[in-house]
Amino acid sequence: MNKDVDAYFIDGCGRCPQGGTPDCKVHKWTNELKFLRHIIQDCGLTEQAKWGVPCYTFRGKNMFILSAFVNYCSVNFFKGSLLNDPKNILQKPGENSQATRVIRVTNLDEIKALEADIKAFIYQAIELEKAGLKVDYKKNPEPIPEELETKMANDPIFKNAFEALTRGRQRGYILYFSAPKQSKTRESRIEKCVEKILNGQGLHDK
Repeated sequence: MNKDVDAYFIDGCGRCPQGGTPDCKVHKWTNELKFLRHIIQDCGLTEQAKWGVPCYTFRGKNMFILSAFVNYCSVNFFKGSLLNDPKNILQKPGENSQATRVIRVTNLDEIKALEADIKAFIYQAIELEKAGLKVDYKKNPEPIPEELETKMANDPIFKNAFEALTRGRQRGYILYFSAPKQSKTRESRIEKCVEKILNGQGLHDK
């Protein structure tokens, strides 16, 4: 067992004020997340805490993470768009997501029914990594500021949340982040909006 990951089940990811309290979203899905973890640990990956959540790697490459949300918990595959999915189990976090695909679950019975499929996706992901395959990203019609690209590259949870926003909300943030001339100001604007983005809100939502 990984003590850093064990702490996640006690205190959550620490990214919102509910972290470490009974209201933390992790506590809503404790049994589901633990069972998902049990399935994953059978597949021989390295387990560690990254971005405050359980992350699983192969040969130093990030493969997927476990996440807890208000309405579900999920396994998020970073290169999920490359996975063969004949049963259409994998979903896009948002309409504009290019690489990430998620498995959303809400109860133990659902996870038990998907156990073989989840392991199959994990083994597929390992083979993709061995083959060195990469996602061919399409250019965003709205130029993304470098500071936002860096933030998403370093924080997959934030990236998933941003990609899950509607196109209009994404565009609003991109225009707002791009406006300042100084990089530090752009970075500051992004950091001030992180919580709203993680909550699925637009720039002007309250």
